[in-house]
Amino acid sequence: MSATLEKIIVNPSSKATSCVIWLHGLGDSGAGFSPIVPALQLPQDHQIRFIFPHAPEQAVTINQGAVMRSWYDIKSMDLHNRADITGVMASEKRLHALIQEQIDSGIAADKIVLAGFSQGGVISLFSGLRYPQKLAGILAMSCYLPNPEALPTELSAVNQQTPILQHHGEQDEVVPISAGKKANTLLVAAGYQAQWQSYAMPHSVVAEQLVDIAAWIQNVLK
Repeated sequence: MSATLEKIIVNPSSKATSCVIWLHGLGDSGAGFSPIVPALQLPQDHQIRFIFPHAPEQAVTINQGAVMRSWYDIKSMDLHNRADITGVMASEKRLHALIQEQIDSGIAADKIVLAGFSQGGVISLFSGLRYPQKLAGILAMSCYLPNPEALPTELSAVNQQTPILQHHGEQDEVVPISAGKKANTLLVAAGYQAQWQSYAMPHSVVAEQLVDIAAWIQNVLK
């Protein structure tokens, strides 16, 4: 698979000085979340570039080997065996390359937010915790850690104080809320600035949540 991700880019009306890289969930694409930018109702003069990459297409074991966009293979619904770590690491490499593209374009690492939903949240959280430069923030929605019992190896100390926002649905039928909460407990115990918020929703994103996300993004990128 190519190391370069195809993507949808939504630029602000003026020169971009910060960036949100937003990763979609299993079977979706960047197009699934790109309409969220106007829904965030950011100030008209905001200078945030939004990037919605498309995951590579690959066979997914739990879906009878059907080929779809996926950040990693899912071999089992059991959380302990759900995330194929080799695939997680490959997607981390692609995400780090995407971050570097933005740095090369003139946006500092500490003005970049990693955001993701479900599988995309797993990659954003895992990769952000291991990224060697300070990031602006990590938004992890309806997701979990690849190894639910432990934080990733080779953590980067520079992001220990980086704001982390975790959102989860209280009726999530795909990723149990307990999995997201376990990740939050591990992060807080290790001294990370992880904020937890749950919503009366299934495995989805709701309007109330978008208000909170918009406020958080503007705060970490101010």
